[in-house]
Amino acid sequence: MNKDRVEGKVKDVAGRVERQAGEWTDDPKKQAEGAAKQVEGKVQNAWGKAKDAAKDSTAPTHKPPQTAPDPADEESDKARSSRR
Repeated sequence: MNKDRVEGKVKDVAGRVERQAGEWTDDPKKQAEGAAKQVEGKVQNAWGKAKDAAKDSTAPTHKPPQTAPDPADEESDKARSSRR
């Protein structure tokens, strides 16, 4: 979760509260401001999700395959250990 998602969620919730307060007090200006803040928060949250998705898609999903050991290295290891 990134900064945009957190800030977007905070704006969304604050907008909901402001819009609801405008409804309770019958204040259309507060309702509109709250709805606008709510939309702004939703857009910012969506932007943060898109950034997270892009970041996740570029990250490797698994380790690269390991190469098989070189048989020549094994033979030289055996030869060294038999000399000891």
